[in-house]
Amino acid sequence: MKQFISAHDISDIDAFVEKALDYKSNPFRDKTLGVNKRVGLLFLNPSMRTRLSTQVAAQNLGMESIVFNVGSEGWALEFEEGAVMNGARVEHVKDAAPIMGNYFDILCIRTFPSLLNREEDYSEQYINQFIKYAGIPVISLESATLHPLQSFTDIITITEELRKKPLARKPKIVLSWAPHVKALPQCVANSFSQWVNVWGNADFIIAHPEGYELDPSFTKGATITHDQDEALKDADFVYVKNWSAYNDYGKIFTSDPAWMLTNRKLALTNDAKVMHCLPVRRNIELSDEVLDGPNSIITREASNRVWAAQTVLAEILKSGSHG
Repeated sequence: MKQFISAHDISDIDAFVEKALDYKSNPFRDKTLGVNKRVGLLFLNPSMRTRLSTQVAAQNLGMESIVFNVGSEGWALEFEEGAVMNGARVEHVKDAAPIMGNYFDILCIRTFPSLLNREEDYSEQYINQFIKYAGIPVISLESATLHPLQSFTDIITITEELRKKPLARKPKIVLSWAPHVKALPQCVANSFSQWVNVWGNADFIIAHPEGYELDPSFTKGATITHDQDEALKDADFVYVKNWSAYNDYGKIFTSDPAWMLTNRKLALTNDAKVMHCLPVRRNIELSDEVLDGPNSIITREASNRVWAAQTVLAEILKSGSHG
């Protein structure tokens, strides 16, 4: 594996899930694999679970991890080719990335979209420039359009749950839009859709109000509806997430509280397990009764982030494609 940016960087999702669950049962199985190797964690935006889980995963493999917060600790970076740098951006990625490629064996990067210019955000310029110039494997810790480590974690958690409660059919998985107090990226929703569709082992439905359609390149293969109650009927898993508009880019058309998941709505499901990537706005996206109830697997989902990161790091180390 040379990089980890999307579901398409994995040839067999089920095999990767098996490796992750194996690490969960034996975290230090490969504790010397990363000895004398360094992973750089570069954050252009804030993080908690992604940062901590990746650091724990690296340590489990014997790697040293170094965290650098660009916004608060470093120079503002320029990404445009041919830029005349007479503004606030002090250093070009063409100069910074190769140096990081010499410091580290693997480079992990987290960046968010501006939600101002769809073409610019969906070009994935920031992470692609690091891939182009760093010269070492790059792992996305979330990009402008996708969050692959989160989505890999989600498939791990769904698989784990299905082994506890086997079904005689494919699970029905619902991705349900939720209200929020501000405009959020489509990254998690895009990524979850991509991974579930590539995985192919589910009956997948996306429910959202009109105007919140996602990029069809990520949702193709899913059933899409504007009727949340209809979508929830007999669901086995409900993944709750807010996102802003894709077509009328970054816009919020409604914050209808009726879309918040409650126990009344959960009663429509097949005793569905509830998932969310966190952080979550309580009693806006999800009610306390759901979050604190027996159907919530959100804590376990977030805890599984370690095994997703550890699997990806180990695969890169074992492939010998690191620096």
